[in-house]
Amino acid sequence: MDCKPLIYFGRQLFRRKYVDCSTEETRLARCLNTLDLVALGVGSTLGAGVYVLAGAVARENSGPAIVISFLIAALASVLAGLCYAEFGARVPRTGSAYLYSYVTVGEFCAFITGWNLILAYVIGTSSVARAWSATFDELIGLLSFGVKESAMVTKVFTCINVLVLCFVMLSGFVKGSLKNWQLSENTFINGTNGTGSENLTEGYSTWHYGSGGFMPYGFSGVLSGAATCFYAFVGFDCIATTGEEVKNPQRAIPFGIVASLLICFVAYFGVSAALTLMMPYYLLDKNSPLPVAFKYIGWDGAKYAVAVGSLCALSTSLLGSIFPMPRVIFAMAEDGLLFRVLARINKRTKTPLIATVVSGVVAAIMAFLFDLKDLVDLMSIGTLLAYSLVAACVLVLRYQPDQFSNATYQMANTSDDTDMTESASTSESQAEVLQGNEGLSLNVVLFPENTHPTQQSGSIVNACVGFNGLFILILCLFAVYAKAPLLEGKPWSICLLLVIMLLCMFFTVIIARQPENKTKLSFKVPLLPYLPVISIVVNVYLMMQLDRGTWIRFAIWMVIGCVIYFAYGMRNSSESSSYSLSTDRTARVFKDTVSVSNGEAVPPEKEAFIHDIDEYPADSRNTEDDV
Repeated sequence: MDCKPLIYFGRQLFRRKYVDCSTEETRLARCLNTLDLVALGVGSTLGAGVYVLAGAVARENSGPAIVISFLIAALASVLAGLCYAEFGARVPRTGSAYLYSYVTVGEFCAFITGWNLILAYVIGTSSVARAWSATFDELIGLLSFGVKESAMVTKVFTCINVLVLCFVMLSGFVKGSLKNWQLSENTFINGTNGTGSENLTEGYSTWHYGSGGFMPYGFSGVLSGAATCFYAFVGFDCIATTGEEVKNPQRAIPFGIVASLLICFVAYFGVSAALTLMMPYYLLDKNSPLPVAFKYIGWDGAKYAVAVGSLCALSTSLLGSIFPMPRVIFAMAEDGLLFRVLARINKRTKTPLIATVVSGVVAAIMAFLFDLKDLVDLMSIGTLLAYSLVAACVLVLRYQPDQFSNATYQMANTSDDTDMTESASTSESQAEVLQGNEGLSLNVVLFPENTHPTQQSGSIVNACVGFNGLFILILCLFAVYAKAPLLEGKPWSICLLLVIMLLCMFFTVIIARQPENKTKLSFKVPLLPYLPVISIVVNVYLMMQLDRGTWIRFAIWMVIGCVIYFAYGMRNSSESSSYSLSTDRTARVFKDTVSVSNGEAVPPEKEAFIHDIDEYPADSRNTEDDV
């Protein structure tokens, strides 16, 4: 049986994108600074949810311990944010997680990531547009007019929103009382019988208030609240889509991501603390907690300030959803995975005008035609999948050798310029250790002799990341669907859980034992590989919390995407063989040049690259080992 067609098909699925980050040339306008990115991230993340979410979670899940729920959710979001920040420093190009997957894992995985990002942004835009439809058309026009104008409006609205939230926090700390964090069941009974609050007119005969105190629903309630609060931090990843529109993106993108998450955590923490200090958590209104809280303390006029802040939050949230969506579509269309007409840039505004208008129209149609109640969870699947893939890509890329094929997009040149002798010594050391042809054994895996990554150590990491992902998936499925026997303490369930956890830890330790790439970047994820692995566990566990109907709708969306990819994207991809002729000619010129230049010997990694070109001239870019 001839396996060549199958091998060629597999190479097409996993061909990687070549990104030259040594040049800042772009068709988009570089006009954003660090402050613009922080405002964009805060505006996208700190949306209307801060005015609603805190009351619902405090009342039904966590009580006053909602502050801990937000802390746990923030830590989980920071793990994903750190991974995004490293890739923003390494590959500062438009496309966010889509591009990161393309240069690291392969084309098909990148298409899946980008397709789900589009889903997340479309649903996010549609859901907010339903609440703020009066200005929807104007916001679409603003985004089409120019990115700098969009950033200016975002900064103004975000500043108003933050000022209102600061007022809420100060009010809570002035008028609040710690007694509301120390309530007992007697307080519940007296409060429900002795107050004239409108909140107590219905539903209190069957509603349970927990056991009282700071953590009335126990730690399980805190974790349940954290799972809900996690989605309040979704939105910071829009910063990573601005790589070609930012001045000094290697530094601005990591700082913007981390700073926006920190500001959002302080705001969520402060508002939830203020709410539960101003009034008992069981009296909070699920739909509009802040106006009811101010009425409870006798400050009725403050509801107007809350209304202004809420409208500004809706506007920035809508801008934050619309802003990255056309840029992901533009990146995919420019690569040929979506229709190339979507990659056209307006000459005057330097924005992806067609992609912006099309994405806005699709979001508007969805907001008009569909009930989004059942579709909102799809946004979570797309976002969490992107977070998981970015964390996996960081693991893969940090343990790969510096090869000729990917040297141009590894950002050693973002730091201070190194001298020629250091570069020469680096090349020599890479040539010596690149191959790593030792026999594979447990001793080699756990105690590698090389201090620099080799092809062998990189392959070990790739395999371990794959096995780790599989066992993390099994672990999360077991933790969710075998919850009852685990809580009952059944020995078989606990033993099986421990075995799966030990396997995950084993593969993580193997990854940690491999030599790490020493490429200098303006930002790197600390505590590798443990932080990315924990991030993947958290993301997959939250995905497993979603119901069966959500997964069915997700499968339908994926089928539509696969039809587009296999019918159009695979044949029209910029990385396909039909686009490789110019690259082939360039590589052959490079071969002739390095063979005769100063009579020097060709290093092994370049020799292997040239050999691959001779053997597969029509598919040279597809067979590069870009990682």
